[in-house]
Amino acid sequence: MNKLWVITILLKIPKNNIPFEMNKLLVITGGSKGIGRKIIERFIKEGFDVVTCSRHSEDLEKLKADIKHPGNLLTLAADLTDRKAITRFIQFITELNRPVDVLINNAGFFVPGEISTEEEGVLESMIQANLLSAYHVTRGILPQMKQNKRGHIFNMCSIASMKAYKNGGSYAITKFALLGFSKCLREELKDMGIRVTAIMPGATLTASWEGVNLPEDRFMKPEDIADMVYASYALSSRSVVEEIIIRPQLGDI
Repeated sequence: MNKLWVITILLKIPKNNIPFEMNKLLVITGGSKGIGRKIIERFIKEGFDVVTCSRHSEDLEKLKADIKHPGNLLTLAADLTDRKAITRFIQFITELNRPVDVLINNAGFFVPGEISTEEEGVLESMIQANLLSAYHVTRGILPQMKQNKRGHIFNMCSIASMKAYKNGGSYAITKFALLGFSKCLREELKDMGIRVTAIMPGATLTASWEGVNLPEDRFMKPEDIADMVYASYALSSRSVVEEIIIRPQLGDI
């Protein structure tokens, strides 16, 4: 008589229908160039999947063409000074149905000038790009982080967040505010298992310094910032680096 073998396989269904062995997920705004790009490269090297955005689709296409493992990278063209674009970006992330392990608010720009003489509207435009984009993106992602009781938020501040410069103008105002935003978030979220870190780099060799007549060795490498960010993330959940202050060896420019 033939024997009938019945094999029962017990599967533990993951929460939120998340597949087994899924990579961790980094969301970073403004990731197509400079420090943002190096952060993406560092986290992909460590096995992360990455979602990023930029104002220009051609910059994102170049990023995907240059990254060694573009399959780990999802992009969306979005100008985060536009509230509707932020909503689209949050929806893009939400539809992945995956937990966000790391959020890095990196989008922003720098226009040198003095408060008394800079062009009308400079403050408003930098508030939108440097501060409100971080505020709204964070608010869009936080409910899921709170539900999961884990996550790490990095805000790309600046040395200008803690020291006024003559030519800092509205940029310094927005970066001071972003540091304050980071401090408030830290207090709100520390009991929920969510870490918050403010990054305050000095002069780093990126497009913001193009045309400046100074040798390269007066600037930090963007890779150094990326390494510091990952090292801060890699600590155990019992510790948090609240602020990263990193300057060129020869001092500020």
